[in-house]
Order: sequence, then structure tokens, then C-alpha cells
Amino acid sequence: MKTIAPRFRHRLLLLLAVTGALLAGAAPVSAHAALTGSDPKQGAVVERAPSRVSLTFSEEVAMSDGSVRVLDPAGKRVDTGRTTDLGGTTYGVPLHSGLPDGTFTVAYQVVSADSHPVSGAFTFSIGAPSKTTAALPDQTAGGGVVGGLYGVARYLSYAGFVLTVGGAAFVLVCWPRGAGVRPVQRVVVGGWITLTGATLAMLLMRGSYTGSGAVGDIFDLTLLGQVLQTKSGAALVSRLLLLAAAALFIAVLFGAYEKRTDPKEKKDLTFGLAIGGAVVAAGLAATWAMAEHASTGIQAGLAMPVDVLHLLSVAAWLGGLATLLVALYRAPSIEATAVRRFSRVAFCAVSTLAATGLYQSWRQVGSWSALTGTRYGQLLLLKIGLVAVMVGLAWISRKWTGRLSEELAPEAAAATVIEEHTRSEEPVTVPTGGASKGSSSGDAGGDASSGSAADTGSGGAAGSGSAASTGSGADTDSGSGVDDKRSAQLARQRAALATARDKRIRDADPGRSGLRRSVLTEAGVAVVLLVVTTVLTSTEPGRTEEEAKAVTAAASQRSGPLSLKLPFDTGGQDGKGTVLLDMDPGRTGSNGMHVYVERPNGKAFDIPEVKISFTLAAKKIGPLPVVPDHIATGHWSASGVQIPVAGDWKIAVTVRTSDIDQVTVTKNVKIG
Repeated sequence: MKTIAPRFRHRLLLLLAVTGALLAGAAPVSAHAALTGSDPKQGAVVERAPSRVSLTFSEEVAMSDGSVRVLDPAGKRVDTGRTTDLGGTTYGVPLHSGLPDGTFTVAYQVVSADSHPVSGAFTFSIGAPSKTTAALPDQTAGGGVVGGLYGVARYLSYAGFVLTVGGAAFVLVCWPRGAGVRPVQRVVVGGWITLTGATLAMLLMRGSYTGSGAVGDIFDLTLLGQVLQTKSGAALVSRLLLLAAAALFIAVLFGAYEKRTDPKEKKDLTFGLAIGGAVVAAGLAATWAMAEHASTGIQAGLAMPVDVLHLLSVAAWLGGLATLLVALYRAPSIEATAVRRFSRVAFCAVSTLAATGLYQSWRQVGSWSALTGTRYGQLLLLKIGLVAVMVGLAWISRKWTGRLSEELAPEAAAATVIEEHTRSEEPVTVPTGGASKGSSSGDAGGDASSGSAADTGSGGAAGSGSAASTGSGADTDSGSGVDDKRSAQLARQRAALATARDKRIRDADPGRSGLRRSVLTEAGVAVVLLVVTTVLTSTEPGRTEEEAKAVTAAASQRSGPLSLKLPFDTGGQDGKGTVLLDMDPGRTGSNGMHVYVERPNGKAFDIPEVKISFTLAAKKIGPLPVVPDHIATGHWSASGVQIPVAGDWKIAVTVRTSDIDQVTVTKNVKIG
């Protein structure tokens, strides 16, 4: 059975990784807190200048001085810059006195409770609307170059966590002998380095990411000091401290643990490492839970430990899978029992993922409509599909696992011994039947030559330091050095031959080659799955998105000028025309009204009388009469028009064009 060529494998994984990076880069950072109200309200026209502007969000936000800016029509700041917490989810910023009439712009940039930046802007007017030259920055919170770099660092932090925790768990639980295998060590150490580097990068970029978005602000120590006082900064610093403990754990795992030969001592050390490693791993997972989605919203006290368990299950499954893949391709040998143990561990991890994921889905999505109608829900469906694909591939891997031969041939064990001694540059005696079995006559001659060079039996080869007789008259020290180098060179040659034989043996096992292919495919899907998971953490949950949409829809119904166009025909001479009625802000409370009368050709003209009335039949209110004042040709106005409650109001406009010619036209509109 043919195996995938190494070059093709590398290109396949690279393609998947690049695809994942593109997906991550294309995903915009979504706001997780929505602006649900303000005073003055968006689009409102107020008679007097307010003393402050207040903003109300759907959840608590982190707000510092300068997070809210109020700009006058000329673009000049008119706020004091000091933000205050007004209680609940409402925040305010005082304004200077003596503000001119016109349209003012309110721009805000805050950080939601789950650590994601939120920005936006709206306008209100004093006296009457006007043109404004206020310019807002094009850079949105969490976007630009810094936003992209922060997204990459976020992905790398997840990948590093998975490799570190999952790889170490694979060694302790499934394959203790793997602690002495260099490729496996590189997986765990590489994961630790990746997680540490990504965490440091996120800590440095955090201030710029949630603020200006400028690359130059990454190394601003003032911003870094502000970040350290936030929940996200505390989480990142805690992660770095835990990574120091993780470094000690890794050193023991690949040092003292790997060298232990006494079964009882090794068992005791395994237990200690398992307890310590579980505590450190849970702590690392908690640094995400305490600062992201799980820390806010409903049932946060339950959601955070569930999120920790979810992350640990992801690491045990995907990290163990990556380590198994490396072991299958790079390790001299791996026992079938280790693969079977991991199969059981993966089954438990996937079961835990299903249970915790179901709870998280309900908590973050909340409704069937949000599952299909929001970006978060759609990404969640994609993630579920990828998990289902991986479970199917895992089932195929289990079938191949059952066909694995239990152990490699004796030649493979000999290759392992030789390789371990060769790494330390020590001369080695090859186990019987190892290298000699496959050696050519030239190799045998080399062995004989080596044997004659180390004349005292195996003393020279063993590195005992005894003198060796070379017959050339050279001094003892020189002869010993040459023999040592020659023995080491021969040992490396034998190791290479044994490794080649070992590879042929492994490739000849159809169960092993089939397992390699299925695990490689699983790993490729896991890369994309991890990308989708990373994007989910930076996407607004479906529940809050729908709630924000509902609030926005309600706000849009309450705000915005009301404009009506009512054609009329009194039947008399010059009795045709159109009434244009504008009411601002078009909601409950006090409103301003303007009425314009135009001929069919669009020209304004005066008529003897215009009257308006409002009736809310559902609550038996009205008619409430309004008699506007004549301002100019074809223009009437009224201020302080009171709409007491929200509802479907009938507006009746009575137009009189002569002493006897008049008509009343009506229209139903929603006000409120």
C-alpha cells in the first residue's frame, strides 16, 4: 500500500494552514456590546444644550478618559474628556458650557466585558440641524494592521496551548516512552514557545488593538500600564506566570521522568506530574474563560468552569492527535497499545466536547433563528460539521489501530538504542543481530578494523579511557582519540542503516500506513477547525446580536423625523395641492412640526387655514388638535407637539382653501 509522499504531505498541511490564516484574516472583529440608548438620543433636536452626554450599552464596558468624544459642527471637541460611570450600563461625559446651535457628533470607543473593542458614532442637534465638518478616523476598533496581527497571535496562542497541554497529556497517559523521543519533545516545547510568544505579543498589542490601532503604539509603555489594569491584561499576565510553571513541568517530564528506570519511582513521579500538570493546564484554560465570552452574559458562574473543561478537552484531542501524527512519521517506533490508549482518551475528550459544546451553544445562540441568521450561528454550524468530519475520520483511525502489529522487529529496537547513544557522541556496541544483520561486507570490514583498533576488547569502544594499540607507533592518547571518532562514526552509520530498515518495516505494515493517512487527514481538518474556533471567539454571540438588533429596531421606530405627503382636493377653485408634514423627532414626548402646502406644480401657496389632529383609537385618546402658526408663504410651524404614548396614531390634516371649500385627509403612522 502506497503512502503519501513527504513533500505532498508538507504542501497539504501548508495549504490548509494558509487557508485557515486567510479565513482568520478575513473575519472582522465584531462588537460584543451594543449601544442601546443615549441622552440626547440619536438624531434628536434639543432646544437647550445638555450639560453632558450619556451612553447606555447592552452590557458593562471598560471605559477610560477619552473613550467618548463630542465634536461641534466645526469638528472641535466640546467634552471635558472625563468619563463617569452613571450606574448599571450607563456612562457619561460632561460638556463645556456655551455650546452653539447645530449638529454635534458623538464618537465612542470602549471595550466590552468579553475583552473585544467596540466603536461607533451618532449625532444630535441643538436648536436645529446643521452641516458638520467633524471628521472621524477611518480606523475602526480592532481593525487594521494591528487587528490582523492580534488575530494571528490569538490563533497561535490557541495552537500553542493545544500542542503544549495535549502533547504532554499524550506522553503521560498514552505513551510514557515518548518522553525520550526527540520529535515528541519538539512538539511540546514548540507549543510552549508558541504560546509564550503569542501571549507576550498580545500583551504588547492590546493597548493599540483596543485604542488607536496604530502600529507605533504597540511599544507605548503608558498604554501597556493601562492594559495591565484591565481584566484582559490581568488574564495575559496570569498566563505568563502559569507558563513559567509549565516550563518547570516540561523540564521534569523530559528530564528526570524520562531517566527514571525504577518502576515505583516512575509511577510516583507520573502521579505527581499528572496532578501538577492538570492544575497548570486548568489555570491556563481559565485565563481564556475569565476574559472572553464565558465571563459575561447569562450564567457566567457556570459558563467559566464549563469553558475550562471545553478547552482542556480540545487540547487533549487535537494536541494528542498532533503528537500521534509526529510519532507515526518521525519517531523510530510507537507501540500499538499507545495508539489504543489515545483512541480511548480521544473518545472521552470528544464526549466532553459534545456536552460542554451543547451548553455553550445554547448560551451563546439562544434561539433557532440565531443559529442560522447570525454570523456566530453560521460559524458554529461550520464548527459542528468539522467536528463531525473529524469524528468520522477518528472512527476510520480506530479501525486501522486494530490492525496494527504490537511491536516493531528487534532491528527497530536496536536502532533506537544506537540512536540514543549516538546523540551523546559516545561510542556504542551494537546489540547482536542489529547492525550486523543488514551490514555489507564493507561494513563487516569496518567493524573488524574498529575491533583491532580497540585492542582491549570493548574497552576503547566503551569509552573507558584505556590505551589502544594501533601498531602505527602513535602515542596512546592520539590513538584513543582516533578510535573514539571512528567508533562514533561507525555507530552513526549503523544507526542510519537501522533507521532505514526500521522505516521499511513500518511502511510494510498496512495497518500503520493506513493509520498514518487517516491521522494526517484528521490533523488537516483540525487546523481548519482551530481557525473556526478562533474566529468564533472574536465574533459577537448570536444571542446578543439578536438582542442588539431588536433594540436597534425599536430605536429606529422611536427616532428619526416623521415625513408625510398628503394630496388634497377641496373641489373648489385652486383647491388641489399637496400637504407636506414633517415632525421631528417623531416619537413620544415633545415634537416640532412643520407643514408645507404646495400646488400641483410644486410651488408654495397660502391657504386660509390648516389644522392637524392626532387620534389613538386603541387607547381612546384624541383627537388632539394642533393649530400651527403661519411662518411664510406656504409654511406653517408648531412646537411642543405632545405625543403622550406610543402606538398607531391617525393623523388628520384639514385644509380649507376658501370660505366653503375644505377637506380632511388622514393617514395612520406608528409613533413611539
